[in-house]
Amino acid sequence: KVVGLKQSRKAVESGQAIMAFVADDADEKLKVSFIAMCHGHGVAVFHARTMAELGRACGIDVGSGFAALVK
Repeated sequence: KVVGLKQSRKAVESGQAIMAFVADDADEKLKVSFIAMCHGHGVAVFHARTMAELGRACGIDVGSGFAALVK
């Protein structure tokens, strides 16, 4: 897995991402562009309710708006 917008974008763009995750309370402009990029690369996007929830699911102590599962 990769956590954070920058690393998740890299994973999607490089074709390494299997699926992506977005927190519903992340910045709206960033969400829109990230989701569009994922759809353009054929990567399914799943939603988490909050950044804190997504961070915990990724095993980190802080919130994260974006994450991706990689090959």
